[in-house]
Amino acid sequence: MTPVVRRVPLSGAFDLARTLAPLRHGGGDPTTKLVGGTWWRAVRTPDGPGTLSISRDGAGVLARAWGSGAAWLIDSVPALVGVTDDWSGLDLSGHEVLRTTHRQLPGLRLCRSGLVLDSLVPAILERRVTGGEAWRAWRGLAWRYGEPAATPAGAPELRLAPTPAALLAVTSWDWHRFGVDLQRHRTIRAAATVANRLEECVSLSADGDFDAARRRLRLVPGVGEWTAAETMLRALGDPDAVSVGDFHLKNRVGWVLTGSPRTDDDTMVRLLEPWRGQRARVVRLIELSGMTPPKYGPRFSPNDVRAI
Repeated sequence: MTPVVRRVPLSGAFDLARTLAPLRHGGGDPTTKLVGGTWWRAVRTPDGPGTLSISRDGAGVLARAWGSGAAWLIDSVPALVGVTDDWSGLDLSGHEVLRTTHRQLPGLRLCRSGLVLDSLVPAILERRVTGGEAWRAWRGLAWRYGEPAATPAGAPELRLAPTPAALLAVTSWDWHRFGVDLQRHRTIRAAATVANRLEECVSLSADGDFDAARRRLRLVPGVGEWTAAETMLRALGDPDAVSVGDFHLKNRVGWVLTGSPRTDDDTMVRLLEPWRGQRARVVRLIELSGMTPPKYGPRFSPNDVRAI
């Protein structure tokens, strides 16, 4: 297999693993792997399926792509690695923890995959459940309803996520087997039904105005504020996406910014208001700061949908 190759120069520091980490859904994600410093991903592009590898190359990155979607993937690399993601206007002078974290992680950037359904389906699966439950469901979907990705010799084994048609064909008993409740199942079906219209969110947000794309996502029954924000951060690189409704995020934001171990969503939004327009960058720094609020009460025991 002959790859399409491109070297992308980057000005300043670049952290490959942390920049692209949001696109990986659990350590066992069969669509995305980080092996020996090389990031591998199999996706369905508008031109067809393709496999992409990205590794550091001097002051930039070296990208290789295979399959019918190879050219599209290569063209997407600058946005994917955050070539134009500009943190220069982010004022952290008033908060030591954020300033220190940013100084320690100078190569952190926001990625933009340009693939909406690819980020939306995992976000729906991750809604109101633990990460382990969601990642198990994602693996089950990819292995049962996806297909092997075309990879060169020596590359890790990868799977393509299911097509919209394949998502619509998932049986009710398989959704149950994957641990996906009826509400999330119906939301994924609704998204798959209008997949082409959802991909238009990429062009809707091309000028940096994300409101129209957000409204388009929210038209899908079951896609709320949290799901839309998670999708827009990964697929569209929205620097102001905030996952309101997240079980843990509000407490982490409150702990890092005020020292309070428990915070509600309204307070979180108020605390992040000084950084409006760049709140996703602040949230990312908070997540990577290493600071987590103390835990109270018994350990959470998830309800296993498969046992119902």
